[in-house]
This record gives sequence, structure tokens and C-alpha cells, in this order.
Amino acid sequence: MRQSLILIATLALGLGGCGVVDNVRSGGVPDSGAAVAPVVAVAAPVPQRLPGTAGGQSAAALDTTTEAERAAAVATGPAKGAVLGKVRVSLGNPADAGFWLQGGIVTTPGKGRVTAASGQSVAVELRPGVGAAQLSLPAFRALGLNLTDLPEVTVGSE
Repeated sequence: MRQSLILIATLALGLGGCGVVDNVRSGGVPDSGAAVAPVVAVAAPVPQRLPGTAGGQSAAALDTTTEAERAAAVATGPAKGAVLGKVRVSLGNPADAGFWLQGGIVTTPGKGRVTAASGQSVAVELRPGVGAAQLSLPAFRALGLNLTDLPEVTVGSE
């Protein structure tokens, strides 16, 4: 009952310009002669695309590396330095160009190599970070990884 009175009082404050307030204060309800505007909820239109994605772009269009850069990144063999460990990677910022891996597994910047479960590997710039590891778009593509997966890779330093 108390909640109903609070609700009525709240509505009455919002309808201060109508004759409803006088009837609510006196404990009554609006008579049929009182003009009360109906409350209508209007839903905002649902966008057909996410903002800023007009037309969308493919992964190939976002990958700004050249064929020569891609060939050089996959040409060398396994990492020559220490193996830092295995980690699951997510796709990093596609606007950040180049071959790189960033995350908590990396403590000092340098050169390294990322190897997928398939045995494919790619040379990357190792970037220290905090938390989960992120791999660049060109590195994901060079390893043949699905952009929406969270694949496990082996990270090594050079």
C-alpha cells in the first residue's frame, strides 16, 4: 500500500499541471471529466548496423601489411630464444599495424615468434602488457587462424 502511495505521489508531481493533483491530494481519483494525457512508450528504431561500420570492411582490407612483410614474417624457422609459454590469444586492435603480440606473458619488449597448433609460425614484435594476450590481425591471418577464435599459441623470444 505504501509503495502505491509513493507511486501515486510521484505521478502527481509529474502531472502538476493537470487537475489530477487536486484529486490525488484529496484521496480521490480523477473524474471522467478530467483530461489526462495517456502515457505512451516510444521505442527507438533498431539500427541495422553497428555505428561506424557503414558497409563494413573485410580482414584483408584492414590488413595493411605488404606481401613482402608477410613473406618475411613467415619465412624464418622456430624461435631461437627462450620459450615464454603457451597462451590463448584474442584479436588485437586491427588498426594497430604490423606483426605483434601483447600481453602479460611478455615482460620485456623484443622480437619473438608465435607458433600455432598447426605448426605454422610467424615472427612478431613482443610487447609487454597486462592480462590476456592479444595478437595482431596480420599475425592471425598469417597463421591461418579464425579471427573469432581464441586459439592457443606458443610464444618464444628471439
